[in-house]
Amino acid sequence: MPELPEVETIARGIEPLVLNKTIVQVTIRYAGILHTDLEQFEKQVSGRTIVRVWRRAKLLIFDLEPDLHLVFHLKMTGKVWLPQDGQRIDKHTHLIFSLNDGSRIFFEDMRKFGYCALFDKSGLLAWRFYSQLGPEPLHLSENEFIKIFSGRKSRIKALLLDQRVIAGIGNIYADESLFMAGIHPETPGCAVGKEDLKKLYHGLVQVLNQAIEAGGSSFRDYRNALGYSGMFQEKFLIYGKKGQCCPHCQTMVETRKVAGRTSCICPSCQKLSTDTVSQNE
Repeated sequence: MPELPEVETIARGIEPLVLNKTIVQVTIRYAGILHTDLEQFEKQVSGRTIVRVWRRAKLLIFDLEPDLHLVFHLKMTGKVWLPQDGQRIDKHTHLIFSLNDGSRIFFEDMRKFGYCALFDKSGLLAWRFYSQLGPEPLHLSENEFIKIFSGRKSRIKALLLDQRVIAGIGNIYADESLFMAGIHPETPGCAVGKEDLKKLYHGLVQVLNQAIEAGGSSFRDYRNALGYSGMFQEKFLIYGKKGQCCPHCQTMVETRKVAGRTSCICPSCQKLSTDTVSQNE
């Protein structure tokens, strides 16, 4: 699933290509991708000018003048991009937005888990999913971050993945930041000391910024605004490294399920205290 760095990369890449351009036609090839009324969607979007493209959590948002928000959730395999000359429509292309300069925006999703929705300002703020999102990690100070996680009984990785606690983080960047901080993902938030939370904060900020600079992480599906792969997967320290040697101590990397997700862990660098083990049993 595209996480904060991937969606941020798409938003930054698309905005200069579509800013102040007008949507002249909407082609809906699979109506199930829309979480809004079909007829109203076409009527309300056509003729609108794009005035901003931005990200909130894992949502990609196009602001349309004067007060509409075109919202995409990419889920597992969704892509929003601008095809270049000669690139054909794929069978997984579900929405096409034709612009007044002849360019097009494609929304593709092989597994059809993603969706597109349309809101006015009050509707977006009232949308339960949006209103419950936690703060953006790159907007938090060190002290604000520590306050969020201190005293919570849930496992630290579950907290990182909970979009109501902190927004935009998924499995990749949770694993990477926990490894950088030397914290076992099953450690309860209340058992992580202040100094370790500081390490986690700085590790998370570092890995998110580095991933954005590298254009995100690509495996099979994620592509940027022009359809190219990200490069941050080449810099992973722990994620996807099961059976390989830890880059710090050469211990073999292990995996276990935490918060329903496969977690990559170095058992030497990320020790779980016996007290924590007994609490989790």
